[in-house]
Amino acid sequence: MGLIRRLRITQRAMERAMLGVSLRDQIRNEEIPRRTRVTDIAQRIAKLKWKWAGHIARRTDGRWGSKLLEWRPRTGKRSVSRPPTRWTDDIKRVAGSRWKQAAQDRGFWNSLQKTYVKQWTSIG
Repeated sequence: MGLIRRLRITQRAMERAMLGVSLRDQIRNEEIPRRTRVTDIAQRIAKLKWKWAGHIARRTDGRWGSKLLEWRPRTGKRSVSRPPTRWTDDIKRVAGSRWKQAAQDRGFWNSLQKTYVKQWTSIG
């Protein structure tokens, strides 16, 4: 959540620099993307993450990408308190626990992308 917020702040600063506008000009944040027509960074990141997850799930060559997603530490324990979310946790919220099987059907996987992007960008 904090990462998305910081990325959006940085993107707005860059867009203001592109337009030659300072904060003193008091232009609303909603107006800046309208002028620059740059896509929201959070949406772009969510789309790329979703596409990459589908790509990794469809791979069958046994390279490290899919092995890394299934890797568990030797201790098998996670830290005390609320554990940090894993990379696949938010993908599982949209596609279910059998997300790798869902990714095999590209049409179905692409239809879930819009839901994922909407959910992921509404966090920040």
